Amino acid sequence: MAINPPATTLCPCNAGEYATCCGPYHTGAQAHDAKTLMRSRYSAYVLKNAHYLLNTWHSDTRPVAIEFAVDKWLGLEVKSHSIQDAEHASVEFIARYKVGGRAHRLHEISQFVRENGQWLYVDGNFPN
Repeated sequence: MAINPPATTLCPCNAGEYATCCGPYHTGAQAHDAKTLMRSRYSAYVLKNAHYLLNTWHSDTRPVAIEFAVDKWLGLEVKSHSIQDAEHASVEFIARYKVGGRAHRLHEISQFVRENGQWLYVDGNFPN
């Protein structure tokens, strides 16, 4: 079940107010680039919005369901956004979170593809 913050709260991705940052994407607007999609997907994880996550995941790699194992998300740092061509891009990021009271970090380089005008998450790899 998605948790929707009030319109006047800071967006979980920390790039602005939720109502003008990731909120519009969670309610149907299309992300204009892979970096925006990645930020909105991070916010969807924070808000436990499985519907949005599944709808923005490429059908070739999409799981059947989303399991939310993180107790608390602590922050997002976008390190880079690389455009390979008009239909392919990657985003490197670090997301910090807590599970069982212990802090962790997820460092990923995510791959995105644009199909029919919509950016979709494909997969990611974890740099050393």
